[in-house]
Amino acid sequence: MKITLLLVGKTTDSRLISLIEDYRKRLLHYVPFELVVLPDLKNTKSLSEEQIKTAEGEAILRFVTPSMDVVLLDEHGREFRSIEYAEWLQKKMGSGKDLTLVIGGPYGFSEAVYARADGKVSLSRMTFSHQMIRIMVIEQIYRAMTILRGEPYHHE
Repeated sequence: MKITLLLVGKTTDSRLISLIEDYRKRLLHYVPFELVVLPDLKNTKSLSEEQIKTAEGEAILRFVTPSMDVVLLDEHGREFRSIEYAEWLQKKMGSGKDLTLVIGGPYGFSEAVYARADGKVSLSRMTFSHQMIRIMVIEQIYRAMTILRGEPYHHE
């Protein structure tokens, strides 16, 4: 089983890029992991929020395959404590399907993407920038792997 983190738009902050790359490398010791960045849309100033969500949604749906378990990072998703998330991730890994976690653009997901999704996860009730949430997601995947292995990274 492989975990893919699918991002809409590139990460622009060099400090976040460095942290993401550090955790990406760490994760490879535990699980096949891929970071996929869908290109930013061009000429969005003339588009409505709905048109942007639709265009981003089309790009997401071109990437995902029927065999993927697609989980959206969404404010209305299920919230976990870190240990619960590790257990959830372990069940996903045991399913035999590749897991694709999707972080959308600043306006969220299109209805077509919601219709395709197999689930939704929320990291918090608080709102975070779409740039910042990337490092938080990848760190939580790493934390889950260390929890599952009984390593000392996570403390109760």
